[in-house]
Amino acid sequence: MLRFGTAGLRGPLQDGPDGMNIDTVARASAGIAAWLRDRCLGGGIVIVGRDARHGSDEFATAAAEVFAAAGFSVLALPHPVPTPVVAFSVRELKAVAGVQITASHNPATDNGYKVYLDGGSQIVPPADSEIERCIDAVDGRVPRTDPDPTAPDPALLALPAGTPPDAMGEELVRRYLTRVTRLPRLIGGDAPLSIEDIEATADDPAATARDVRQRSDIRIVLTPMHGVGGELSVAALRGAGFDEVLVVAEQFAPDPDFPTVAFPNPEEPGAADLLLDLGERLDADLAIALDPDADRCALGVRGPDGWRMLRGDETGVLLGDFVLRTAAPDALVATTIVSSRLLSKIAAARGARYAETLTGFKWLARAGEGLVYAYEEAIGLCVDPSAVRDKDGISAAVVAADLVAQLKAQGRTVLDVLDEYAVEFGVHAGDQVSLRLADAAAAAAVVARLRETPPSEIAGKPVTCTDMAQLRGRMRTDALVFEADSFRVVVRPSGTEPKLKCYLEAFEPVSGPDALDDAKAVAAQRIAELRKYFQQL
Repeated sequence: MLRFGTAGLRGPLQDGPDGMNIDTVARASAGIAAWLRDRCLGGGIVIVGRDARHGSDEFATAAAEVFAAAGFSVLALPHPVPTPVVAFSVRELKAVAGVQITASHNPATDNGYKVYLDGGSQIVPPADSEIERCIDAVDGRVPRTDPDPTAPDPALLALPAGTPPDAMGEELVRRYLTRVTRLPRLIGGDAPLSIEDIEATADDPAATARDVRQRSDIRIVLTPMHGVGGELSVAALRGAGFDEVLVVAEQFAPDPDFPTVAFPNPEEPGAADLLLDLGERLDADLAIALDPDADRCALGVRGPDGWRMLRGDETGVLLGDFVLRTAAPDALVATTIVSSRLLSKIAAARGARYAETLTGFKWLARAGEGLVYAYEEAIGLCVDPSAVRDKDGISAAVVAADLVAQLKAQGRTVLDVLDEYAVEFGVHAGDQVSLRLADAAAAAAVVARLRETPPSEIAGKPVTCTDMAQLRGRMRTDALVFEADSFRVVVRPSGTEPKLKCYLEAFEPVSGPDALDDAKAVAAQRIAELRKYFQQL
């Protein structure tokens, strides 16, 4: 049977317990319902959402009907929505659980079932294994019933009695959009306003004009990669004051076949080519690529050699430092074991706390009290954890646009800022080797082989190997960390796809601005040597 990985339940659209189908969804929903009842959460609110993939509509309907038949108060969102909307809705309505039918950036032949608990956070052990046992215990036909009569009380959203469930769903989307459009006034500025201040000035035209004057000066190009984030992301950017948002027409409407890309993942080579071409033609200031369920955000910028996409670590440290500008002195930022070490150095320099977790936002969202920002190198960014305790591509896009607008007003770019980081903290060059294999077992086998006979030298440098499977507590995982004085590599099997992932980072100190280019060249050569080594695994 399909098992919960770092992003919930995900697999190919096919019959049987090893595929995504109506029976798999019904059994999973019944198992989660039983798990919730066992914890005295029966009868609570459950939010059900979906993306626009093949089967998502039918799967969401089945899930909502199973929860309704199990005695829960179910609100099924009325149309396909980005995944962050479901995470936000769980928190907004204090729901006991949320389900989003999505396979995120997987191929068109896949779908999935993502679960939110604990105020809108993803599931973590031991909940995942406990839920699996409850699913295994489901026997026979799973009861289903119309969820509409079970919908929550509209008064919870300050709506009048009798408000239909669809209108309640639309109100949650509106609240999410309102929160995102206000982010430039909440973080990153010289004097950010509290949410109470923003509410007090919401109808003040003069205050609004002051806020948007600077931001309206940049041109943005955007693609939702055939997914469900297009309309909402454009509305969020324009609502935040970015008037010139132009889209890749060929990729704007939801299309479950993802016809213009081999894989609907902004990180994949070629996936953002149409976006970058549009940015070049329109002389844009910023290119934004969302993945199909809009929980991830990749940025593209013009450099000295033309347009390119930023790496996830580059975007991650830029937005992390931007958030820290106006965060409390003891604010916490977090990233994962496979991300760059640079955020830890920036946090220390800014007087902030830093935490490191295993991969996945199920861990990052629980990094600690006072969390103001988290990211993972796979273009997952959480810029507003008090509202969405998961990665959110739309809110990240709005904050990134605000950063670019502020830098443009100063005559600077994000590449200038990255160079400043390199001079201050040293060059941190990163890359990833991703080997697509026949199945997940093949990826695990490669890690097992390296664990049994770890190399003592990589790219001509002696290395130490840390086997994270031997650690205790929450940092235990199936991964190997190879470290030398000038680089660090993490090797692990993917939790969502049949891939072996090798995360490379090379370090090189910089003696001053004049030495930056030479330091970059040294680090780039080191990365090339590491790539060659790990591509031969």
